[in-house]
Order: sequence, then C-alpha cells, then structure tokens
Amino acid sequence: MTGHDHSRTFQADHPEPTSDAARIGLALRELLIEAGHYTVDEEQVVIAAMQGASPENGAKIVARAWIDPAYRERLLRNGGKALEEAGFDIAPYEFTVMENTGDIHNVIVCTLCSCYPRSLLGMSPAWYKSKSYRSRVVREPRKVLAEFGVKLNEDVDVRVHDSTAELRYMVLPQRPAGTDGWSEEKLASLVTRDSLIGTQRDLRVRCRS
Repeated sequence: MTGHDHSRTFQADHPEPTSDAARIGLALRELLIEAGHYTVDEEQVVIAAMQGASPENGAKIVARAWIDPAYRERLLRNGGKALEEAGFDIAPYEFTVMENTGDIHNVIVCTLCSCYPRSLLGMSPAWYKSKSYRSRVVREPRKVLAEFGVKLNEDVDVRVHDSTAELRYMVLPQRPAGTDGWSEEKLASLVTRDSLIGTQRDLRVRCRS
C-alpha cells in the first residue's frame, strides 16, 4: 500500500488507534521515545512485567509478612524496599502498606482518578474506578463497606487512604485464626484482591474433610 507513513514504531500487538485519545497517547509515546526518555526495549520490559502482575503477587507478600515478623515490620516501615526484597518493583511510585488489626480497618481509594499498584496487583476492578465508589467511600465508608459485606462494630476505626500519582497503597489483612503451621503458599491462597484493597475483612479458612 502507498500513501501511508510506516516509519513509526508500534508495539508488536498494538491495534491501530481508533479514537482521538488513543491517537494522542500513541503520538506522545512516539515523541518520548524519539526524545530519548526511554527505548522501545525498555517499554517492552515494563509491559511484560505488568502482564505478569496479579493479586497473587500481593498475596505472596501478605503470606510472608504473616509468617515472618521481621519482614512484616520492614514492610510496614518501607513498603517499596520490602517489595524489592521479595523480588517485586513498583518504582517510581512510593508504596505504603496499612495493617488491619482488631480495632482498625483500612480501605484504599483514589478519589481523583484510579491510581492503583497495577505493576504489582494487575488491573484494578471496575468498581474501584467508578465515580460512586471514589466519592462515597470517603464520605460514608462504613455504608460502602457494608455493601461489600464488611460489617464493622462501632469500636472499629475505619481509615480511608487516598492514592495519588506518586503514592500507592495496599492493605495487610489480618491472618485468619486456625492457620498455625500453614506454609506460605497455603496462606497466600486465602488472600483475595478485595482484601488487599480493604473491601473484604475476614478471610475464610475452608475446612477439608
């Protein structure tokens, strides 16, 4: 075919942009590459890492913290460094882990848009990005949590943490009773995506006959 400019670099599986926003995003990407801010190879490394991201990564971090008190302390003190120690990288963002306790429940939101630790946990759920969740969980967190099935006593302090362009959060849920002696792998199987956000509190231990 003639009359088309094929000099631009596209991702191997990048579809032809069909909207103005997609065309602007693609043009910006090309300008950044041409200006030397990053290379196509570097971009592919980041994409590959994000494609392997899922809540299972967060579950592994939680399970390790449950088993290793020293790691738990490091995780709560400096989440980014603790992630690197476990083989994960969330740079360039700051990463903070908030721990649920008997009298504290944490929940994560991004009120301005939908900032989320995608490079660690994968894509955020659709409801996390909804205007309803982003506005209501700040104003009426107990009511919103109740709609997720999280019924909290009045003596439990609910703390809402607002993610930003520079800062990402994750919740460290409480370890369920009856899991003494469990392996990290088995403990990790209990951790859900919603518990890492804070819209689930109690993790259920399935009894096997």
